[in-house]
Amino acid sequence: MATTEVTSEVIGSVWKVEKAAGDALAEGDLIMILESMKMEIPVEAPVAGTLSELKVAPEDSVEEDQVLCLIES
Repeated sequence: MATTEVTSEVIGSVWKVEKAAGDALAEGDLIMILESMKMEIPVEAPVAGTLSELKVAPEDSVEEDQVLCLIES
């Protein structure tokens, strides 16, 4: 199995988490929404697989390139 790290493209905060660890994901599925400068930025699955670990929770601050979650494929 391969592990894919999903990273943040922006500095901001986690506004909403749509998936939980253990959920099956298709490529393009919405995992969470980040908020940065009053804009909502969707974080989508880059690959199909299983969401193995969430590394952030709602209201957490995130940095650019921070790992948000891991997908096993």
